[in-house]
Order: sequence, then C-alpha cells, then structure tokens
Amino acid sequence: MKSSFFRNWLEYMASNNNIGIVEKPVSITHEIAAFTKYLDGKNPVLFSNVEGYDIPVVAGIASTREQFADAIGCSLKDMSTKFLDAIDNPVPNQRMNREDAPVQENVVTEDIDLLTMLPIPKFHKKDSGHYITAGLAIVRDPKTGKQNVSIHRLQVSGKNKLGALILPRHTYNFYKYAEERDQPLEIAIVLGVDPILMLASQAIAPLGQDELEIAGAIKGEAVSVVKCTTVDIDVPAYSEIVLEGKILPKVRESEGPFGEFPSYYGPESDKHVITVDAITHRSCPIFQTCLAGSDENLLLGAIPREAGLLRALRNTSPMVKEVHLTRGGKNRFHLVVSMKKRNEGEAKNVIFAAFAGHYDIKQVIIVDEEIDIFNSEQVEWCVATRFQADKDLVVAHGALGSKLDPSTDNGVSAKMGLDCTVPLDADPFDYEVTEIPNMEKIDFEADIQWKAKNKLSSYWKEESMTK
Repeated sequence: MKSSFFRNWLEYMASNNNIGIVEKPVSITHEIAAFTKYLDGKNPVLFSNVEGYDIPVVAGIASTREQFADAIGCSLKDMSTKFLDAIDNPVPNQRMNREDAPVQENVVTEDIDLLTMLPIPKFHKKDSGHYITAGLAIVRDPKTGKQNVSIHRLQVSGKNKLGALILPRHTYNFYKYAEERDQPLEIAIVLGVDPILMLASQAIAPLGQDELEIAGAIKGEAVSVVKCTTVDIDVPAYSEIVLEGKILPKVRESEGPFGEFPSYYGPESDKHVITVDAITHRSCPIFQTCLAGSDENLLLGAIPREAGLLRALRNTSPMVKEVHLTRGGKNRFHLVVSMKKRNEGEAKNVIFAAFAGHYDIKQVIIVDEEIDIFNSEQVEWCVATRFQADKDLVVAHGALGSKLDPSTDNGVSAKMGLDCTVPLDADPFDYEVTEIPNMEKIDFEADIQWKAKNKLSSYWKEESMTK
C-alpha cells in the first residue's frame, strides 16, 4: 500500500511528480513556512538543505481532499464511510521487538537540546518561538491502560522542555486524573507518519479507543508498534522520530502567541509543561512539520470530524445524506448538511444535533438532498431562495465554542442554524429548477472551435464592419 508508511507515501508522491524539492539552503525561521505556504493546497514540499542541520524537513504531506482520499484508497464520497467503519472495527496493533523497530535505531537520553538536535520551525511573524506542529501525542489512560492519540501545538521553551496547549478532550482528562494524584502523565510525541495515521489521530472516537487501531482498520493491516525506551507507551515502529517524556503535574508556564488555524494568533497564557527525557530516531531521520492554517492542517481536522458528525446527525435523522465543513469556515466552524426531509421541523433538530456534535461548530446550513454541498454557489443559492430569517433561523446563545475563535467571549459563542430546505407543503412548481432540454445530446467539445483573435474577422461581412 502506497501510504503504509511515511517514506512509502513520499516516494509515491514523488513518483507522480507531486512533491516539491527545495535544494537551496533554507532557514527554520520563517523560510520553511514561506515555501510551505506557497505550495499549500497543491503539493508536499521536502527541504533537503536546512541551515544548521543534517536532517531534511517535509511539510504538507497531503493538502487536498483528493490526496487524502488517495492515501486512504477510496473515493472522496466514501471517506466518511471508511472512517466510521474503521471506528466500529478497529484492528489491534502488532507489537514489534525493539531491535527490529527502525524508530529505535538511535536512542538519546543525555544532553538533550531539542532546538540543536531537530530543525523545528518558527512559522509566523509574532509566534513566540519554534513549534512542533505535526507530532502525534500518545498518552495512556492511568485508569484503564488504553492509549489515546492526538495532536497539540508544542512550543520549544527550554533545552528539553515544551509548552503545550492541551484542550479539554481525552488527553486532558487523563492528565487531570494523574495531576489530582500529584503524578506526571507519560507522553510520547511521534514525528514522521503517513497521512492515515495523521487523520486517525483526529477521529471523533469513544474514550478509550486507540486511534492507532483505527488507522490499522483504514490501512487494512495492523499498525506495527514498539514500546518506548523510557515510558510505557507504544508508538509506530516505522515513524521517524519519537520524543519520550512527561506532562508535569501542577506546573504551568508561559506559551504563545502562536499563529493558529483560524489565521489569527492564539494568545500567550500559562500552559502545561512537558519535559523530554529521551529521543529515539531512525538513522538519517526526516523531520515532519505542518503549517497551522494550511490546507493540510484544516483537512486533517475536517475529514475525521465530518465522519463523526455524519454519524451523530444520522442518529437524529437517518435521512441525513452528507456533511461538509467548509473551507471558508476554516473547516471547523461552518457546516453544510444535505438531507431528505420527511417532516417539518426535522431540519431544525439536525441543526441542534450538529451544535452538540462538536463544540467548534457555530453555523449550520441544512439543504435538500439534491444539492451539492461541496459547491458553495449552490449552497448560497439555497440560502437566497429557500430561507426566510423570521421562520427558518435558529440561534443559540451562550454556547461553548472554540477559544481560538477571537469573536467568542473566552470560548462562549452564539450559534446559528439556517433551515434552507423546501417546505413540504410547497407547490412543486415554485421550486422546480429550470433546465435546458437535450443538452446531453450535444458534443460541445467537438462543436466549439477556438480561434486566435486575429482570425475572427473572417466571420464578418465587410459591409458590416465599422469604417
């Protein structure tokens, strides 16, 4: 499988001329970010000559829906179904011996200096420092022993110290349990993994489900893992670099600002602190990074969220067809849903279910099943012609939203839903879409010619020309 491992995926992309190679010397301060931004939404980029380091850097390993679907091995429309099936049918990991695991070919436990050893970029003008942005953070539930995988922004704040933004999700719950007992929470930060592992880390899965096993189900084969050298955590054996450490209890230090996915800066505040006690890596490792707010970053969040939301909304109404977190809503805040409405009021129930499905969502548009929800023009047409604010608008006040949305009051947000479905008792003619008959019988490509401008005059009669 072309996406089985990080290096397989890079070789596959290169074989199709779909990866940019930057051979000129580049700085980890802003320059890597600049090239990544330029190729955003198009191609991955590999930096082979990073100033001050022998380690190459890769960014944007997949940054279009088509590339992620290609990695998964399915069509665009089947990605959500594939994710839901993987959540329901996880494949247990396969433990590998340490001597066989590429990621433990080299083990460093002394004189750790993150910024000297690794080409960790600084991205935006007012970022507070250098950030790890594509690291899978793997922790183990102190109560059940089950692992959880997620991604957090990690600021280099000392030689072997990271500041971490840990939002109130599964990792946070595990940490709070340990902290209440004045104990650190062991953590492994994994760099250099394929698009499927990156996507699986963002799955909206039940507490206690290991996202590596979800990745295994998507791949159709178990993920090979190896136990870390200093902490009791299993990590992907074919990854490039692993940082082993602990999240310290009752310690908070300054972190931020950092340019976040909404294209604004997340502010400075006191955050959790991670100490790194060991680094393991392959011989000749590759460092992986992700530009916050890039298409790669946004789609990594959107694709798994769409799968989870599709399931949640179908629990409310089985007639929900598709869901789409829009690019304009930063693939987090704005949701479009298509459904076959059977009862008046049903669309509004789906709106409420969407708000409950993920707290980031602040706007929901419900349209009829024949609408292409990935076509923003069609969606706006529905708002223009099938929506009346006095009866089709739903507003929720004072709901939990995203703290990274600067318009909220420390994360407290108003939320809006628009029911743009056709009324069930409407005269069918009122909403019949216009069409031109027999268009499918015309071979437009064959019948339309393209002429250079200087040849158009051959079609004009001389007497009709302006003198």
